[in-house]
Amino acid sequence: MNTFLEHVATDLLNKYGTDMAHITVVFPNKRAALFLNQALARLADGPVWSPVYITISDFFRQHSELTIADPIKSICDLYKSYIEITGNMNETLDHFYGWGQLLLADFDDIDKNMANAHVVFSNINNLKELDDITYLTDDQKKELRRFFANFDDNPEGIRERFMALWAKLNDIYSNFKQRLRAQGLAYEGMLYREVVENQQIEIDSIHYVFVGFNVLQKVEQQLFKRFLKEERASFYWDYDYYYMQSTNEAGNYIRSWLDKFPNALPNDNNELYDNLGKGKNISIISAPTENMQARYITEWLKEDNRYKDGKRTAIVLCDEHLLQTVIHCIPNEVESLNVTTGYPLQQTLIASMVSQLLTLQMEGYSIQEQSFRLHYVNRVLRHPYGKYLIPEVAEIIEKLNKERQYYVKPEEGLPLSYYSSDRQNLPALVNWLSETIRFIGINGAADKDPLFEESVFRMYTLLTRLSELMANGDLEADKVIFRRLLTQLIASTSIPFHGEPAQGVQVMGVLETRNLDFDHVLVLSCNEGNMPKGIDDASFIPHLIRKAYNLTTIDNKVSIYSYYFHSLIQRAKDVTFLYNNSTQGSHTGEMSRFILQLMVEWNHPIHRLTLQAGQDPMCAEAKVVEKNEAVLRKLDEMSYFSPTAINTYITCKLKYYFKYIAGIKEADEIDVDDVDNRIFGNIFHTAAQLMYEKLLPREIITAKDIDKLLKTGKSTQSLTSGNADLTLDDIVDESFAQELFNQQPGTRKHPKLNGLQLINREVIIKYLHQLLRIDRRTAPLRVIGHEFPVKRPLTIKVNGLEKQIETGGRIDRLDEIYVDSDNARLRVVDYKTGSKVAESLKSVDEMFDPKYLEKKSDYTMQAMLYSLIEATNDMEHNPNHHAVSPALLFIQHAGSEDYTPVLSIDTEEITDVTVYEEDFLRKLTEILEEIHNPDIAFEPTSNPKNCEYCPYKQMCGR
Repeated sequence: MNTFLEHVATDLLNKYGTDMAHITVVFPNKRAALFLNQALARLADGPVWSPVYITISDFFRQHSELTIADPIKSICDLYKSYIEITGNMNETLDHFYGWGQLLLADFDDIDKNMANAHVVFSNINNLKELDDITYLTDDQKKELRRFFANFDDNPEGIRERFMALWAKLNDIYSNFKQRLRAQGLAYEGMLYREVVENQQIEIDSIHYVFVGFNVLQKVEQQLFKRFLKEERASFYWDYDYYYMQSTNEAGNYIRSWLDKFPNALPNDNNELYDNLGKGKNISIISAPTENMQARYITEWLKEDNRYKDGKRTAIVLCDEHLLQTVIHCIPNEVESLNVTTGYPLQQTLIASMVSQLLTLQMEGYSIQEQSFRLHYVNRVLRHPYGKYLIPEVAEIIEKLNKERQYYVKPEEGLPLSYYSSDRQNLPALVNWLSETIRFIGINGAADKDPLFEESVFRMYTLLTRLSELMANGDLEADKVIFRRLLTQLIASTSIPFHGEPAQGVQVMGVLETRNLDFDHVLVLSCNEGNMPKGIDDASFIPHLIRKAYNLTTIDNKVSIYSYYFHSLIQRAKDVTFLYNNSTQGSHTGEMSRFILQLMVEWNHPIHRLTLQAGQDPMCAEAKVVEKNEAVLRKLDEMSYFSPTAINTYITCKLKYYFKYIAGIKEADEIDVDDVDNRIFGNIFHTAAQLMYEKLLPREIITAKDIDKLLKTGKSTQSLTSGNADLTLDDIVDESFAQELFNQQPGTRKHPKLNGLQLINREVIIKYLHQLLRIDRRTAPLRVIGHEFPVKRPLTIKVNGLEKQIETGGRIDRLDEIYVDSDNARLRVVDYKTGSKVAESLKSVDEMFDPKYLEKKSDYTMQAMLYSLIEATNDMEHNPNHHAVSPALLFIQHAGSEDYTPVLSIDTEEITDVTVYEEDFLRKLTEILEEIHNPDIAFEPTSNPKNCEYCPYKQMCGR
């Protein structure tokens, strides 16, 4: 079957021969020109002198001295006119930008339909004034009466406020046009109108051929009438008898034009105009997701070898956000592909880099410190394009974070500069942004990534254009307004694909299909809301007034899209529509009204199908891990078991497998700006150790010593100790330097703390005071050691054989309380900075029972193990095997007078841990032997509460 453009080509050759140099062919869009030219070359007997091809927009631009202003410039000038006329200085440019586009569209519509703006925007206060507008028809007056009647019973004064703005719109319209004209600029409707109203148009061609038009605005109608009257034009209309009936809105415009602008092709040509009335293969397929529709492309293209028909096969995207997924679903058999839709700039890496750079400027700079915050610098440097900013970016990131340089000066070897938020410095900021993007583009060019190159170029062009507007005084904004404006501009910018339009399978949007015919058509996401798209009355001119003055209304838009829909399928051999049938939020999962209309009105069979996922969704489940040979071999190699590992096994056997057998490390999600619980605990432990080593006597500590330190914050050690001048603040600074900033022991100098870190510092000092007050109750005391390792051997049975292992860990503090008294005894003290207190247990067995984990039985077990080792196996610190008490010192809960950190079992305080040694070692041995037992698998915990903060819970599907 011949296409519409092939019929046009045949007719042109018959009428004008092969010399068409004097002919200009005018299309509604650019794409059809290439296909018509190919048809002429193919159908001609020999060489052809091709006609000139232009779009209707090109025609108007060629015949005007004005230049179309770019969208950003237009909005900036419209904003100036709005401020000048209304005096509303509270409306910022970024807020104006959105509804400024609507206002510009209204002005454009008024001019393209040659309406009298003064009359449209007249302040009509009551219905009586309508009687004086004699030029209006009765129907138009009726529409206006209906509109203003809506304001009659309105107590909130909406009518008054609307009328106040309405009264100024004509002045804004006039001021805006004058402003543009003074610069030799225009918006599209303004330029079109001036061309049409100019009676002295210079004609370049002898004859104009208008091909494939549908909706004609008033300016186009006037142009067509002039050329028709001068016998300098012919018209080629593309339609089908099926929708030329008055009941189908798709033919609303063509029906009226055929009489006014006669068709150059015979209207009785059934081959050309009677195709929808014939049977064809039409399928309607529902799918639960957008991605599933895209995945269907592979099957559709391979079916009946559709992909081999190349440019006769089209994939049409009603929702162009599907483009990325669609491209990935094109099968390898497709050798050539032409994509007519653009790639969204917003979805590129360069857009996210610009976002991070702006965030660094606006949120990541400390005015007080005159430096960037490390958290925000990390975001920029760790971006995939960070390597193009600084070649040695990995080393710099490691250095900054290892040294915990929370404040980074702009001049510290980084291409980062700060610009204040005032309007005067904004041009410099935009220039810096554009130069940074250019620098990234130059350094990344060696990778020869086309998307990278195109996206960087588009972003650079956008930023340089904004710089030009600022330099010319057209754009005035501060940093906040600029950021929001830039975000809107990036969201509306796309990157065009380069390729050969007339080759390969065509991937296109709905608008690109105009005037083109295909044998095989796949329409994706053909839902109501996508087809027709953007059907609303978003305008400052209410619907009824638009209708009264013959401006574009929602009815016109529906008719236009109905024509696109029907003309797309009219000559196709097979058509497949896919739509999303799922209902989520405001998305109703409803097929397009045009599909529904086709199902009702078309007198031929239509196939209805549903896509379903070919596989079940993958759900991670907590599976039992049996102890195979590899696992047993790993266990056999293990000779040391810490209390942390043992408690992990008690909590969840599968977690023990992940961590200690499989060796899967926990994710490190530390925020460099924050002091997490682990680091906070480390800082406190170090500060407590330094406090006892450098601020208090190393032998006997009395209540008097503690009182002095609490009162003065200064060291109580002798002058000869070398620590007499130290203060509590000094040892806290040293702790921060050592634990947070990874400095060497003894170093107190560190980068300046941020706000959160300063708060944590104050909390550490508060906790140290609390610790001193607790120790005062048991003075005199002697601190024997801090942060030292202990371990002991154990013999367990594995498969009937004995295995020697070790267990142990690091003791926070070993002290002797009530020195030189009958109550003197040793304590193994474990500092705890958390909020949850370990509760007293009734027996040793409960320490190894996962049911008691909520009572912090794991804390108790660890303290008991350390105390037993200290009582029986530490010849260095307890050579005489004095009695030892386990103690858990919860700093947050130690304020009460009767508080004691010493543990108790069944309400009895433990004064000698060896009393429980036999029971404890029995349970400990049982657990260790169970870990090695090949018949007991690693299974997940039965208590879901244990999974809440588990780093492996996603692997288990919990």
